[in-house]
Amino acid sequence: MDLKVLGIDIGGTTTAFGIVGENGEVSFASNLPTKSFHSPEILVERIYQELSENNLLSEINGIGIGAPNGNFFSGNIEFAPNLKWEGVIPLVKLFEDKFKIKTCLTNDANAAAIGEMIFGVAKNMKDFISITLGTGVGSGIISNGKLIYGHDGFAGELGHIKVKDNGRLCGCGRYGCLEMYCSSTGVVRTFFELNSLNKNISSLQCEEKISAKSIFEHAQKGDVFANEIIDFTAQILGESLANFVCYTSPEAFILFGGYAQNESNFCKLVKHYMEENLLKIYKNKIKVLKSGLHDKNAAVLGAAALIMEKYNEK
Repeated sequence: MDLKVLGIDIGGTTTAFGIVGENGEVSFASNLPTKSFHSPEILVERIYQELSENNLLSEINGIGIGAPNGNFFSGNIEFAPNLKWEGVIPLVKLFEDKFKIKTCLTNDANAAAIGEMIFGVAKNMKDFISITLGTGVGSGIISNGKLIYGHDGFAGELGHIKVKDNGRLCGCGRYGCLEMYCSSTGVVRTFFELNSLNKNISSLQCEEKISAKSIFEHAQKGDVFANEIIDFTAQILGESLANFVCYTSPEAFILFGGYAQNESNFCKLVKHYMEENLLKIYKNKIKVLKSGLHDKNAAVLGAAALIMEKYNEK
């Protein structure tokens, strides 16, 4: 059978979806503005209509969905703060009732990890941790070839591990979470915190709007202050990865996200700080790699990989 699945990535701003083949080829792709749909039922109907209009419904063997606070076990999105739909949303049931085919759901970071295992740099790995560095910090933990969900479907929230005592206030309500320092948002906050202490003339200070991307671009041009911010970020992330190693002893950490890809030396810098803080038994055993999905339709591939994995198990 020529296996084709529908991959759907539901974000707070955009919902991307596409039909993906066994080798990761995307034969159809589209996106919709999530916020314009007042209920998930309307979004499901719209995706169905678009595929129907393009005569694609008969091609699909299953549906994989990545979404904020998506629970693999329940098939629900549960209290996602960046979606306008409130409470518990039975998303898998909505799609299965409409499409009449097998549907799986997980959170977006878990989907990214499975995407790396099936289509990315982790094809031959059974133990690795995927770290997504975006507006927040997400993670997916693969151990012995299986994604770790925990007893309730919400394992692997490494972005909310506390890395600084009395640190920055996180959106989760806690202080000092990794997300507040190593997300793109956190990198920008570091700029403003360190700017008053900076003694070097920096081209960054002429920027009208500071972003993680602009900081890394200035660093590549040799800006001392920009490189100081990157070093600060890499140190916190590297130290955190050294602690995460103790949980599952992974073969590699795979960094996904815009700024992790923009700076060719960032992975090396993170690995340097990780190695400095590793237990001796783990030293020189663990790789820090860039995602293999960065230049591809990563969100759709990751979501598609979720249901593709279920077919591969069979």
